Amino acid sequence: MTTTRKVLIVEDERDLAELVALNLERAGFDTTLAHDGREALAAAARSRPDLILLDVMLPELSGTEVAKRLRLDPSTADVPIIMLTAKAEEADEVIGLASGADDYVTKPFSLRVLLARIETVLRRADPDRDQRSTLNAGPIELRTDTHRVLVSGTEVHLTLTEFRLLATLIEGAGAVLGRKELMRRAIGPGVRVTPRTIDVHMTALRKKLGDAGRLIETVRGVGYRLDAAATADAAADAAEG
Repeated sequence: MTTTRKVLIVEDERDLAELVALNLERAGFDTTLAHDGREALAAAARSRPDLILLDVMLPELSGTEVAKRLRLDPSTADVPIIMLTAKAEEADEVIGLASGADDYVTKPFSLRVLLARIETVLRRADPDRDQRSTLNAGPIELRTDTHRVLVSGTEVHLTLTEFRLLATLIEGAGAVLGRKELMRRAIGPGVRVTPRTIDVHMTALRKKLGDAGRLIETVRGVGYRLDAAATADAAADAAEG
């Protein structure tokens, strides 16, 4: 039996919010509407959504502030967020992603394109896509079946994109992965990103991992890799166990 996926739509333009909700419901989603930042936080706390469409320009609290607060709450820390905004400059995209968004859609947008982006993000969030249930690197333990990350036994809350990027780096087993390749593997094809976008995600990921963040190495002019020694040691430990 397939569970209906719940989408929280946070948009102060009521006509647009209702239009998006109508199209999502026709596509089989269950939708909830919120029209300001505080209402959005209350709605997410009341019933945990599977995905949040979050406008940047909101009354009460901005979309970026809402995203930051959602990421600080363990109950919503890993809920995928797609930012909706009329701002299309790269700097605005970076701010949105740095606040915890997993994707970024600029207005005006095609509802067909929006639905495709929603499906893409939800597929990335589906743990059934992962073949191995646990990935290890040094003190990092990543559990794909429950979407949990532990560093030296302490849980770390990552966004969906951060989680997928970390999994991709661990699976790379020390190989250097270019920025485009990283985003393709972690996010999937057809999503527009800039080099600055991946750098923002990596900075946030390293910060959340604490001292273990040093395992993520920058290869100038190319991309990133995870310390090969850490992944090899983890693989050896797993084999001995």
